Amino acid sequence: MNRPIRILHVETGMHLYGGALQVLYLLQGLSRSEEVQNLLVSPPGSAIGQAAAGFVAGHFPVPMRGDLDLFFIPRLINLINREKPHIIHLHSRRGADVLGGLSGRFTSTRCLLTRRVDNPESRLWAALKYRLFDKIVTISQGIRNVLVSQGVPVEKITCVPSAVDTEQYGAPCDKVWFRREFALKEEERICGVAAQFIDRKGHRFLLQAIPRILRDQPHSRFLLFGKGPLEDTLRSMSRDLGIDGKVVFAGFRDDLDRIIGCLDLLIHPALMEGLGVTLLQASAAGVPIVAAGVGGIPEIVRDGVNGYLIPPSDEIAIADAVLRILADRDLATRLGENGRRIAATEFSMESMVQGNLKVYREMMAGKP
Repeated sequence: MNRPIRILHVETGMHLYGGALQVLYLLQGLSRSEEVQNLLVSPPGSAIGQAAAGFVAGHFPVPMRGDLDLFFIPRLINLINREKPHIIHLHSRRGADVLGGLSGRFTSTRCLLTRRVDNPESRLWAALKYRLFDKIVTISQGIRNVLVSQGVPVEKITCVPSAVDTEQYGAPCDKVWFRREFALKEEERICGVAAQFIDRKGHRFLLQAIPRILRDQPHSRFLLFGKGPLEDTLRSMSRDLGIDGKVVFAGFRDDLDRIIGCLDLLIHPALMEGLGVTLLQASAAGVPIVAAGVGGIPEIVRDGVNGYLIPPSDEIAIADAVLRILADRDLATRLGENGRRIAATEFSMESMVQGNLKVYREMMAGKP
C-alpha cells in the first residue's frame, strides 16, 4: 500500500469560526481517508487545536504574533524539516500566506494556499506573493476572478467552495430558550447579523435602514452577533438614530448553530465578501437572507430563490428587501426551503473534502 500524503495544515486563527471552522470540517473529512495523513499547526491555546485532536496524527502549537512575526518562519521551517510533510496547506491569511509560503520555499516543500477573501492587491505584489505557492484554492468564483484579474495564472487556481454541516444547522429551533436568552417578546420578528464589527461588513447601512423598517414592521428586533473595533461607533449610531431599544449587540457566540435557525431573517450588508460562511449556515437552517450582491455572495444567495440580493451600501434597498420578507410568511418559508436545498446539494462537507483531495493528488503528480 502506498504511503499516505502527509499534509501539514497551518491555521493561525484563535477562534473556531469562519475559516478555522472550515479547516476543522476539512480535517474531519480527510481523517476518514487512508489517502492522507493530517498534521496541524496552530497557535498555543487555539480552539481548533483542541477541536481537531481526533482528526490529526499530530498537532504542533507554534506561536504566531501577527503578519510581521518573521520568527514564525524559522519555527515553521524547523517543524517542516522534522516532520517532512509532502504538502504544506496554508489556510489563514494571518501569517499563513507570505510567511508560510517562504517557509515552503526554504524547505523545497510543495505549498498550497486557500484564499478566503476577495480584497484586491496590487499586480506587482500579487506577482511576487503568489509565486510562492504551487497551487491556490479559492472558496468562490468571485475570489478566483479577483486573482485572475491581478495576473495570477489560471492554471494555478482551483475553486473549492466552503461547506456547511447541514445536520448541525438544520436542527429545530428551541424558541422558548431563544426568546428567554435574548429577552425577546413573543410577537417580535427577529432579524440577525453575524459578522465582525469592521467597516467592510456594512453594519452602518443596516442601522440606517432600521427606522424605515420599523415604520412598517414595528415589532421587528435586530440581533447583531460579533465583536470588533467599530462596536462603540455602531452603538453610538444606534442611539443617535433612536433605535437602540430595537438593536441588541449580542457579542461573540460559539453556539450560532443553536441560534441561526431561530431567526426570521438573516441580513448581510457586506461591502466585500469572499463567500460568507454565515450565509451557508442560514441556508442550511432554512432562514431567508438579504445580502449585498458582492464577491462570492451571489454563489450562495440566489435573488428571489433563497433570499434577495441588494446593491452594497444602499439602506433603502436593504429596508425594502427586509420588509418584503417580513410581510409575507409564505414567501419566507419558500425562500428558506430553497436555501436548505442549495446548502445540501452544492455546499456539502463531502464535496469540499473531495475538492481538496483532488488538488493534493494533482500536486503530488506534479501537475501545474
